[in-house]
Amino acid sequence: MLVPFSMKNCFQLLCNLKVPTAGFKNTVKSGLILQSISNDVYQNLAVEDWIHDHVNLEGKPVLFLWRNSPSVVIGRHQNPWQECNLNLMREEGIKLARRRSGGGTVYHDMGNINLTFFTTKKKYNRMENLKLVVRALNAIQPQLDVQATKRCDLLLDGQFKISGTASKIGRTTAYHHCTLLCSTNRTFLSSLLKSPYQGIKSNATASIPSVVKNLLEKDPTLTCEVLMNAIAAEYAAYHQIDNHINLINPTDETLFPGINNKAKELQTWEWIYGKTPKFSINTSFNVLYGQSYLEIKIVIDIKNGRIEICNIEAPDHWLPVEICDKLKAGFIGSKFCPIETTMLTSILHKTCPKDDELHSKWNILCEKIKGIM
Repeated sequence: MLVPFSMKNCFQLLCNLKVPTAGFKNTVKSGLILQSISNDVYQNLAVEDWIHDHVNLEGKPVLFLWRNSPSVVIGRHQNPWQECNLNLMREEGIKLARRRSGGGTVYHDMGNINLTFFTTKKKYNRMENLKLVVRALNAIQPQLDVQATKRCDLLLDGQFKISGTASKIGRTTAYHHCTLLCSTNRTFLSSLLKSPYQGIKSNATASIPSVVKNLLEKDPTLTCEVLMNAIAAEYAAYHQIDNHINLINPTDETLFPGINNKAKELQTWEWIYGKTPKFSINTSFNVLYGQSYLEIKIVIDIKNGRIEICNIEAPDHWLPVEICDKLKAGFIGSKFCPIETTMLTSILHKTCPKDDELHSKWNILCEKIKGIM
């Protein structure tokens, strides 16, 4: 049963003193099931942050159901260049987000359900949550063969991954969230979660590729709405709370004071790219010169998303050393992103003599470098 989440029917979830408690007041104190009315990945991730930071979960567990428009979400300690096809994502308008939990990279769209289980640190139990999901699935389709693995994934028919897990454990509270593939675009999933970039050396957490399948492919009656209602019913029965799915607006400052600032922070370049663990790229590419090709070697060290060291080895007769050095110096300290490289190219054009051939080579070189960003 869906219930609009208003001030009149809010559950009393006592917040810490960091923010006003006006958002969560009234009568029921045993637990809560929420569902976001937003499909914005940053807004929904902000809800997770807000509940984790501000809600007293002692004796009041929370289940949060949410879905996103097409987006790729990387783990807290991951490298987006290593995990996904950023160029394809830019072309298709796919959002990139970095969550605050660990784990691997996932693709979200409206055919994927996200489940977040909030508890106190003492009550945190990922396997119990996954068993709950399995019971919910079997309640609506007893013939489904779904099992939880030791890695806290859910496998369909013993081989197809339908759910992956990540978590965040704080000082007193914790949350475990997982995906559930219902009818996601598997073509997009496989193409977006495949990095085309070569020569990356990084200590960032790496995702483990898996063969996936949608539940809707197994049984066409298993729609997202059916699955969410079943999971909510099983959660309510397990925690002995009312089976009400309370609809929330993640931008509502009266319910979640300060939440829009959290969403804005999650959208910043400094958070999405700047939090990438230090890494390096050692690669090369060929450029046409007359009737043959010349090899250009590139070695770049990136720290906090910015270029720390840049070495470009190009034949002197193709690009003079002093020009190459000027280009390398321009890269130092800049963001490792195509936009800044385009700006750098424009600036260099203005600071150097008008030489169409030289500018053409600069453009070729910068376009090649943008291709690895």
